[in-house]
Amino acid sequence: GINGQVSSYHVDSQSGAISPVAGSPVDSQGANPVAEVAAPNGQYLYVANHGNNTIAQFVIGTDGQLSFGHKYTTPGSEPIALAINTAGTLLFVLDYYGPGFSDAAPGPGVLVVYPVNADGTLGTAVASGGLSYSTLQCFPTGVAVSANGNLVYVSNTNSVIVTTAPPTTTLPPATPASCPSQGTISGFTVGSAGVLTTIPGSPFAAGTTPTGIAVDLTNRFLYTTDSVQNQLIVYSILGGGTLHPLPNGPFATGTFPVNLVIDPRDLYLYISNYNASTISAYTISQANGQPSALASSSFSTGDPGPTCILVDPALGRYLYSSLSQFNAVAAAQLNPNTGELSGVQNSPYSVSGTATCVAAVPHGNHATQFVTATAGQ
Repeated sequence: GINGQVSSYHVDSQSGAISPVAGSPVDSQGANPVAEVAAPNGQYLYVANHGNNTIAQFVIGTDGQLSFGHKYTTPGSEPIALAINTAGTLLFVLDYYGPGFSDAAPGPGVLVVYPVNADGTLGTAVASGGLSYSTLQCFPTGVAVSANGNLVYVSNTNSVIVTTAPPTTTLPPATPASCPSQGTISGFTVGSAGVLTTIPGSPFAAGTTPTGIAVDLTNRFLYTTDSVQNQLIVYSILGGGTLHPLPNGPFATGTFPVNLVIDPRDLYLYISNYNASTISAYTISQANGQPSALASSSFSTGDPGPTCILVDPALGRYLYSSLSQFNAVAAAQLNPNTGELSGVQNSPYSVSGTATCVAAVPHGNHATQFVTATAGQ
């Protein structure tokens, strides 16, 4: 297949506007790039190429330019999501299918942990239970690691959600009879050197089809979007990582919520609603993690299909979302005092190819944003 691309943009700290970095875009080194994550030190970018089972590592230059470093083949197939710990020492890769499974013969997904070397390269996948991966349930879509690095969670939709995991074949795969009928979250403790151990009680019930997933910065609460039920499910994280749903949840979202992000202050939460073409905004209670919708809680993305979502890491003043239906990126200004979102001039911004995900790194007082896109679409 045709390789995808990674486009780089400078973020204007005064307006939130984005402008292309010289030399952008670059080859994603694989087909259908769908996810990306930047190293906490801002020096490396990792891209998941869904179409050819690879993770590409790029070096981020001082001017935001990307140069390809290395490429790694995952143990399973169709990598769908990435996360990196705060220390920048472990990269978590979510494979849609484990070894031996595919769209033609679907089965459970797997979570792979790679040690990250000082130069940003990846070491050999960490063995857990004698294998180079940990087995999940069916059609996983999201992975989140706690800020303290001790816990990692994966959302298992257990049914095919085409918007978040486009099939590599023309038809969505059939759901095997072995898959649970409802969504779940798999939880693991992260031990020395990245060894994973299943949390007692895992996998945990998670509505119908959990997709996006995030842990708050105090490691006390976990949030996941239930796309089919149009709701946000919130859990308290108990001792050992066990999840306990908040008693007064779930909480309403827009139509078909697929992803979410918590702002760097740990005060606000934002959800991308794929079918509604909106971003929902909430405050987060520091006491019990409960989300409360803001007065103007629904922000229109302008063009349809918001998927990945981020808050700029430099100042925490702007929010961006990839718009997969329109080859564009939406921008919004975030009021740090209220969490409210307002428009940014000239948003949405056109990008080359189908925008699938966004990531960003601080660059002085600015941010540099990276957008993955599939080519030729």
